[in-house]
Amino acid sequence: MKFAQSFALAASISILVASCADDLSLSPKYGLTAEQVYSDPNNYANVLAKIYAGLSISGNNGPAGMPDIGGIDEGFSQYVRVMWNLQQLPTDESICGWADPGIPELNTMDWNDNSPFVSAMYYRIYYQISLANEFIRYSGDDFLATKDFSESDKLAIRKMNAEARYLRALSYYHALDLFGNVPFADETVRPGSEPPQQIMRPKLFNWIMDELKAIEPSLAPARSDEYGRADQGALWALRAKMNLNAEVYTGTPRWTQTMEDCQRIIDAGYGLEPTYGFNFNADNHLSPEMIFVATFDGNRTRTYGGTTFLVHSHMGGSMNQSDFGTTSGWQGNRGTFNWANKFTLPGDQRSAYLYRDGQVDTIADVGTFTQGVGITKWRNLNRDSSAGVEPGTFVDIDYPMFRLADFHLMYAEAAVRSQSNLASGLNYFNLVRARALGSSSQNVTELDLDDILDERGRELFTEGHRRQDLIRFGKFTTGSYLWQFKGGEQFGTAVGSHLNLYPLPGADLNANPNLRQNEGY
Repeated sequence: MKFAQSFALAASISILVASCADDLSLSPKYGLTAEQVYSDPNNYANVLAKIYAGLSISGNNGPAGMPDIGGIDEGFSQYVRVMWNLQQLPTDESICGWADPGIPELNTMDWNDNSPFVSAMYYRIYYQISLANEFIRYSGDDFLATKDFSESDKLAIRKMNAEARYLRALSYYHALDLFGNVPFADETVRPGSEPPQQIMRPKLFNWIMDELKAIEPSLAPARSDEYGRADQGALWALRAKMNLNAEVYTGTPRWTQTMEDCQRIIDAGYGLEPTYGFNFNADNHLSPEMIFVATFDGNRTRTYGGTTFLVHSHMGGSMNQSDFGTTSGWQGNRGTFNWANKFTLPGDQRSAYLYRDGQVDTIADVGTFTQGVGITKWRNLNRDSSAGVEPGTFVDIDYPMFRLADFHLMYAEAAVRSQSNLASGLNYFNLVRARALGSSSQNVTELDLDDILDERGRELFTEGHRRQDLIRFGKFTTGSYLWQFKGGEQFGTAVGSHLNLYPLPGADLNANPNLRQNEGY
């Protein structure tokens, strides 16, 4: 059974953390005191499960009713959903027809420090960090030394401590990527202390790297733990992502280190799923490609965010709902022709997930779902074509934070940028392409950065990578690559480079005098 799902159900502890980042130093509020909770070694797994579940659910009474954070619809504020919106809607891969507050400005790159989805992501990140900080405080060696737990209990708790530190590092990575210079507190900051200081992006990068190095020996070997739990493979994946974008984050590239961790992942026994679409089906936990996921289950983790959002928001027009193993298309997200026109490889099975029946390529009215290229990649169907466990609204598809094909392409990119290990990079690139085409007929004989970016657009579309990729390739804000409604123009225009980062929420700036806004806002 998926770890985060099963233990989230078993948890008897209700955790209600203050939502603002300026409250990072505050202790979560429990029905019991923290000292009582952590006096029983059996409670640790339940609290850790709540941290894992924070990637999947948005409160304690899903899909709605007891939200973790306030000020926004609970389904809108789910971690994967807000992260996906910020990483996808300002790009060529996705545009949403809804007029809900916060969405139009993501489509047109016109957000500000009061934009609801920007704030929701920020507070969701810091909710997770607050949960992790307290768990880490009460699972560290200093605290355990005061308890008469058995040695086997202490060993298990130390491993859980490493997992919580990984989950905290993951959220700080999202803060680093999306917001840059952000408030920082770890488990050493005691409840009731001063508002957190702001940490600069390069320093936070180094802190995350040091954390990952410190916990690596304590995590389970890659592919050896329960599905859904962080292991060394998940750590290598996060570190490789950090290294891939190191030049953006710190000004100094780390291509060799990127390839080293990609190679560790490739050598660990993961495999490319032979059928591409099975990676996005209800039983995608069977795919050998999954490295780390946010788990979802139509019965146990009910939310209007996550992959439920990804399935329903892409359904509409003349699409047949039975093809998705669920009901009710929400008629929101689709792609632009600028991106869809990259699917030119004959026999590319990925192009089967571009839906054009009744759709027109040119988007004149963002609110009209049938304008734009439909996307049918996310489906609540099992490999045998049966529907997921709850074939109504909520889906079973796990969200792949990290999957193997990405790291094949990351290795290839780092090889080209460093002009080293080119033969290996070429091989890994061609493995991804051959899987998509079912043959080696379109394999390349040399690597080109533009080809790699296009291949990433074909392989990883709607998985939450596009904004980061376009920034790294220098095409997100400039006029060198345009798409429909970039910058608010129908056929696109360049925008200010300050939009490579989102602003810190104005409410947090007002509450915490230690914070300074990102340049340009």
